[in-house]
This record gives sequence, structure tokens and C-alpha cells, in this order.
Amino acid sequence: MASLQKQPPYLHLAELTATQFLEIWKHFDADGNGYIEGKELENFFQELEKARKGSGMMSKSDNFGEKMKEFMQKYDKNSDGKIEMAELAQILPTEENFLLCFRQHVGSSTEFMEAWRKYDTDRSGYIEANELKGFLSDLLKKANRPYDEPKLQEYTQTILRMFDLNGDGKLGLSEMSRLLPVQENFLLKFQGMKLTSEEFNAIFTFYDKDGSGYIDENELDALLKDLYEKNKKEMNIQQLTNYRKSVMSLAEAGKLYRKDLEIVLCSEPPM
Repeated sequence: MASLQKQPPYLHLAELTATQFLEIWKHFDADGNGYIEGKELENFFQELEKARKGSGMMSKSDNFGEKMKEFMQKYDKNSDGKIEMAELAQILPTEENFLLCFRQHVGSSTEFMEAWRKYDTDRSGYIEANELKGFLSDLLKKANRPYDEPKLQEYTQTILRMFDLNGDGKLGLSEMSRLLPVQENFLLKFQGMKLTSEEFNAIFTFYDKDGSGYIDENELDALLKDLYEKNKKEMNIQQLTNYRKSVMSLAEAGKLYRKDLEIVLCSEPPM
């Protein structure tokens, strides 16, 4: 039967390699949008239950609903009703869990950005595929994780296949920031508040009072505060300070240039 050939791979294994993890991801993220959601999520949960407890353990649907609710409360860290790749990495027992190893040890957006900036030298918001290996190697060193060349190669290939969805051989900052823990992912904070190029240019010009081409910490404070009010979102002083620190990690010597801020706030990456 055709349905048998579509069995999800490897869910029964006690430990997955990075490559097997990716195959599971691609199997369930059927539309390739970067999330397991809706029907995909139901399928994933059902198969996971079967793999964990053996077939025949699924009881009537109301029980299934309750179990799934419990499961989502445990693993859907940002409560958006979807499972993203980094959340899946916490559910499945991946060998040396290579995604979690970044998340646990490169715990701050500042550390992540230090490694990123070293490779995104032209500040395009991208690193090329051939630079990715160096970037991951840096993160693994920060994480104090031993690795050999074949393993680094496998991680590089896996991350590339995960994030380079359009196959252009480069990875965007917003995609790679999914390696960060949800609460540390400063780019996620601005989801739903992205600006068009025109809006961004108007805002940047407004806050760059002296026309220097960059804004400083105080100007950024005002910008973030106004951005949140414009989007009718609450933000306390602690959050404001945290966001400012995260965004300023993009800056050089306290100067946040247009291109840097564009990466965070624009719906389209800078050309």
C-alpha cells in the first residue's frame, strides 16, 4: 500500500543523527513553511504517540485532544500553536542534540551576534553557505563542544538544508536566529511589527535627528517605545532595556547603522 511507504522515518529511534532529525522535520513540515502546524501537527503527534507506546494505544478522540493540549503546553514554548524546528529538537532525542547545543550554550543574542558579525562582513543580513561552516565551528567552540571534521560537515549540511529554503546558497539572520532560545530571540520580538521599506526609511530618518546615518542607544529607546505603541503592544521598562541591548548587539561602537536596523525591522532584507 502507498500509505505504508509514507511512514514517518526514525520516530522509534532512541537517538537520532542530525540528518535523521532533518528527515523527520521535512516529512511533517509538508508545506515547507518552517512550522509543523494544523493537520501536520496532528499527524506528528499521532505518529509520535504510536512510536512511543506502540500502536493500539490511541484512545478515543477527546482523550487525544487532551493529550495533544498537554503536549503543546509542554513544548510550544512561545505558545503560537505551532511547533518550530528548535522546539522539535527538544521533543526528539537527537544525537548530541546539535540544535540544543547551540541553544543552551550560545544563550544570548549578543554572543550569537558576535559570531554572526564575524562572517556577515558586508552587513547584508546573510552569510554565504561556504562561510556557514566557520560560523558553526565558532558557536561549537563557544559551547565548548568537541567535534570532528565529518561531524561539523554533517551539521553544516543539515543546517543548510533546514534554513536555505530557496536554495540560493546563503542564510539570513532571521532564519539562523531560530537557533537561539525563544525568549532570547530578539528578532521574534518584532514579528507582526515588520515595516515596509518606505515606513522604515521614514522612521529611521525621523530618529536619526542629526542625519549621521546611524542612531545611538537613546534614539533607539525612543524608536522601540514608539514602535510598540504604534502596534498597541505593552512593553515595560525591563523589556525595553532587554530589547535595546539585543538590538544594540548589532551596532559597532554604539552606532546602529541603517543596514543593521533594517535587518531587524524590515519585512524585506536589505538589498
